This record gives sequence, structure tokens and C-alpha cells, in this order.
Amino acid sequence: MKVLKFGGTSVGSPERMKNVSKLITDGNKQIVVLSAMSGTTNNLVEISDYYKKGNDDGASNMISALEKKYDGVIEGLLQTQTFRDKAKAIITRECDVVRSFAHKPFNVQAEKMILARGEIMSTNLVQLYHEENNIPSVLLNSLEFMFVDGDGEPVMTKIESELKKVLQRYPDTTLFITQGFICTNDKGEVDNLKRGGSDYSASLIGAAINADVVEIWTDIDGIHNNDPRIVKNTHPIAEMSFDEAAELAYFGAKILHPSTVLPAKVKNIPVLLKNTMEPHAKGTTISNKVTGTGIKAIAAKDGLTAIKIKSGRMLLAYGFLCRVFEIFEKYKTPIDLITTSEVALSLTIDKVDYLAQITDELKKLGTVEIDKDQTIICIVGNMIAEEQGHATEVLKSLKDISVRMICYGGSDHNISVLIDTKNKEKALIALNDNLFGNN
Repeated sequence: MKVLKFGGTSVGSPERMKNVSKLITDGNKQIVVLSAMSGTTNNLVEISDYYKKGNDDGASNMISALEKKYDGVIEGLLQTQTFRDKAKAIITRECDVVRSFAHKPFNVQAEKMILARGEIMSTNLVQLYHEENNIPSVLLNSLEFMFVDGDGEPVMTKIESELKKVLQRYPDTTLFITQGFICTNDKGEVDNLKRGGSDYSASLIGAAINADVVEIWTDIDGIHNNDPRIVKNTHPIAEMSFDEAAELAYFGAKILHPSTVLPAKVKNIPVLLKNTMEPHAKGTTISNKVTGTGIKAIAAKDGLTAIKIKSGRMLLAYGFLCRVFEIFEKYKTPIDLITTSEVALSLTIDKVDYLAQITDELKKLGTVEIDKDQTIICIVGNMIAEEQGHATEVLKSLKDISVRMICYGGSDHNISVLIDTKNKEKALIALNDNLFGNN
């Protein structure tokens, strides 16, 4: 059995929904995970923002505009009035859920309820298209089997047992459709796996059923060796290891959600990245298989803040690092990169909700310097730490760019540098030219 996930652009119009239907009706037994239509989640986030600010009229106007947009989608997707009426009733029902939060106190749970509407609408529309065209498929409610605990972490044993129960209801069905992103938390409330979480949903489902493969379908033909939006002449990478893909995803490769590869890696299930617009393109296969050596790809992660803590007693102060890390743990703020010297410690964070409080407490340990608008550039490959000359080539590429931090040796698959975001484009192009020989 396979698991296929299609992103927002893949179901972003009636024509693309029909194209997805062609791709998934090949007779293979599979579970298809769908994101919300492209733009819908952003609309729902904006509607939530209006509610937060107490502007119910603004929210109402946006909901009406969203409903009108879906009216056009329905007209283009479905041919008979009977099925168009069914679809409009579903869209109205979901928009009414969003409207129900007007004139009420707005909280995080209300926002999660609103954000869940996008996936519910897209999966219902594709299922109605199948029903109208006599394509056998079953729509599953992911809230019945996708569960997270109090920390928002998937409860794998429960996902496996509950999904098994759901699938047993349909012993003769070969095609299932369900929602990505959304789940049920430990309080029985609607929750989600955060932005980009549909990839994670697919991987969790694949692990739960021991799928043969998890396919992630987007609008690009696999992981490229650099950011194609910035650098010309990039190319897709045919094969990568789970470790290499995890490094790229965490440090900015937009095609893959950072958590996606973990459940698949545990169950040794290959993950295939494919292009909905070019389904015959080879794409990228991610597996436990290690292929080749040297540098394979570059990714960049924006929105970083660098923090430098300097203490003259650092080297001799037993427990200094522990005290620093305890501050970040206290404010639940993860650290991305870290480097040390004899008297100073530099690190980066991307969550700055408690930056002021963290800075105040760090000042008790030493002097503190803050640099915002930083970018991590991650250079990934196989066994980089054991190869000769790669770090030299990276630094040679960046000889005209000020580097704030360098992290090398912590992973066999990653060299990371921190630069000012204003130099990101220049750095990516320079690295591409020097490491891959592409002009």
C-alpha cells in the first residue's frame, strides 16, 4: 500500500484537482493525503487575525470572499447541478463554522478550528468529483486517527491502532482520501501539525500502515541542489539519504517539512518527491541507502537571531554552559547553531517570543550581543567531516562575504554558516558557482 500527499498548489484549481484524480486512480491500493487549496490557509490565518483584533466585520468580508472563490472552483470542478449543490452546502457549512467565532472571545483553539477548514474543504471537493464520475474512493476523517499528546507530538501507537480500525471498515476499498495537517489533541480538540504539516501527516500514516512508499507531490521535481528561485541552472538530486534530507529540510529546503522523514526513516520506508505538473520526471528518492560522497545540496534558513554571550570566566566556570542552556529551556526556545571559544559562546534562535527575557537572564552570566536578520546557509552531503577540502571550498566561496558563525564537525552531513540576510542571494550564487561549477 502506498501513501501519496498532494500539496496546496497540486489541488490549487479545478484542473489540478482533476489531474490529481488521474494520478491516484491507477488501481493501486493507496491513501491520498491532501493539503488545503493554495491560498486558503493564508486566507484563514488572516480571518483569524481579524478576529484577534476584534474586527468581526473584516473577518466576515474575508469569509464571504473565500466562499465566492470556492463557488468558482465548484463550477469548474463539477458538471451536474446535484453535485454542485452538495459541494456548495459543504463550503457553506465550513464557512459557517468560521463565522461562528464572531462576537466571541477569540483564543488559540478557535484559530485551530478555523485553520482546519481548508483541508476539510479540499478533500470533500475531490471526493465529490469522484462520486460524480463514478470513481470508487472513500473519504476518511483524519481527526479519527491522527492524535498528538500534550506537547503536540504524534502518539504513534494510537495512530496505528485507530487507523487500522478505520481501514477495517472498508476491506474492499483500494483508494482512500484524507486530510493532512489536522489532528486531535489529548483534550479531544481539533489541533494541527503546524504549517507544512501535511507532509508530516503522510509520513506518519505511511509509518502506521508500513507503506511500501510515501510519495510527496508538489510543484517542483524533487530536491534541487540549490534554491531555484534564486540560483539559475539548479538540478534535482536523484537520491539522498534520510540524514541528508533531514538536514536540508530543517535548514530551509522548502519542498520538505522538517519532520517528514523521521517516521519513514524509523520504518525504513522510502520517501519519493514528485512533481504534479511533470509526473514522469524522476524526482528525488530519500531512503536509508547512502549514495556518493561530497557536497550534494545547499539550503538557506532565514529569520535567525544570533546571540553572543561573553564571559571572562567562562573557561574556568564549571556549569557555565549548563546555566546558559537552562535559560533557553525555561523559555522553550530551541537553539539552531552553536559555537564556542575560550571566553564566548555564540548561538542562533528562530523563535524570539521571549528574546527580551532570555537576554535579561543571560546578562547575569556575561555581556550579551544580539544580531537580528541573520540567515543560516547549510551545505549538505555525505560524510563531509571525513572528506578533505570541503570546508576550505565553502569558505573560499564566501571570501567576499562576512561570516558571523561557522559550524563544522557536529554532523557528517552538514557545514553551516551564518551570514547577514542581506547577503543571502550573493552567498548562494557564489557557493553554487564554486561548488557545482554552475554560472
